[in-house]
Amino acid sequence: MQYKSQAVAKPYFVAAIALFVGQILFGLIMGLQYVVGDFLFPAIPFNVARMVHTNLLIVWLLFGFMGAAYYMVPEESERELVAPWLAHLMFWIFLVAGALTVLGYLMVPYAKLAELTRDTILPTMGREFLEQPTITKVGIVIVALAFLFNVGLTVLKGRKTVVNLVLLLGLLGLAVFFLFSFYNPTNLVLDKIFWWWVVHLWVEGVWELILGSILAFVLIKTTGVDREVVEKWLYVIIAMTLITGIIGTGHHYYWIGTPEYWQWWGSIFSAMEPIPFFMMTVFAFNMVNRRRRNHPNKAAMLWALGTAVMAFLGAGVWGFLHTLSPVNYYTHGTQITAAHGHMAFYGAYVMINLTIISYAMPLLRGRKAANSERSQVLEMWSFWLMTVSIVFITLFLTGAGVLQVWLQRYTATPQPFMAVQDQIALFYWMREIAGVVFLVGLVVYIASFFVGSKEPEAAVEGTPAPA
Repeated sequence: MQYKSQAVAKPYFVAAIALFVGQILFGLIMGLQYVVGDFLFPAIPFNVARMVHTNLLIVWLLFGFMGAAYYMVPEESERELVAPWLAHLMFWIFLVAGALTVLGYLMVPYAKLAELTRDTILPTMGREFLEQPTITKVGIVIVALAFLFNVGLTVLKGRKTVVNLVLLLGLLGLAVFFLFSFYNPTNLVLDKIFWWWVVHLWVEGVWELILGSILAFVLIKTTGVDREVVEKWLYVIIAMTLITGIIGTGHHYYWIGTPEYWQWWGSIFSAMEPIPFFMMTVFAFNMVNRRRRNHPNKAAMLWALGTAVMAFLGAGVWGFLHTLSPVNYYTHGTQITAAHGHMAFYGAYVMINLTIISYAMPLLRGRKAANSERSQVLEMWSFWLMTVSIVFITLFLTGAGVLQVWLQRYTATPQPFMAVQDQIALFYWMREIAGVVFLVGLVVYIASFFVGSKEPEAAVEGTPAPA
């Protein structure tokens, strides 16, 4: 750790992993409720479990992104953070606000929560992923503004690199597009259009800039490849991301009452969205093959390569499977959508957060470069447990989705929704088993940071790689 203020990142990373555990636990509860409908009812109804599961996903990823920025920006800018105290203050505000919101979901009926938080003054509640009370959304905006002030001023006062400028652009976009969560028109078509301006333009737009910058930072540090080479790749990747991702928003407009031309625009540009993810895969493996040093943190490098591959498979391949409007006509809102969502979120954003945590946490805890060899072996086991289980979760949901499409929508004698759900229950059981394995992998990941006390015997940073 080169700068003292980088230590600000540590509590953000710890909170991110703790919230990640909560997200997976509620995912398992939901998975069981698919096949045992009254499990934990009425204490935790399905709609509440789903709100907590998806909200924890968003919040822990944001904690991870903020921790990554607080770690990367001082090093890239070659100066301390402008206001470390502000970062600590915003951490506690964000954590407390998030915890109170989740407790509100669990302890108070949603309509009552809207009443208690005076949602009628500025109604913003009731929309998927954006269920947070308006007061919580205001708190998020305050935290985001303080965060951007801290990070942005540090970048402006220090060295400007492509990595930290792309990161800052992604973080600014994240904050700007979240403001559309405050716009809640009564017209359902307008509501869905602008709802996607938050959800899609986050995950298939500005979040990809954050992903690219973090991946570039870790690869620069672990491979020793010239910064200029990495930055050229990053320019091309973010250009393709923005070109395809912004217009590709149209693939959400197919069936909500928008003009027919969105079927063409959405299909064409959305079909191009796998390109930047494929480029990211080529970029990652190319940088590792050209490495000039053998970095001792093998686990972080594994996570980095895994991010590129799994993001391409989940966001690219599984997204392409049902993005064309003639296909999406049948698959929209089925378990195929869930399959794509699970692998895409894991590959693109869960794994990149685990990548930067794997790289930075040993340094934040006073290690010279990496955790011990025993610790890294355990961490790599966690990588394979979580990654293989998410692959099986995706395959099981894909199988369920294909059958659902056939039995419920495509056949000449379509069956009712619940009748079809009974027939695909076996896939849900298998998904639940894979989910338990995923939780085991996450526990192993956490345990890896508490194993071993000796520095690894591998070469320290800067040792040339074999020719």
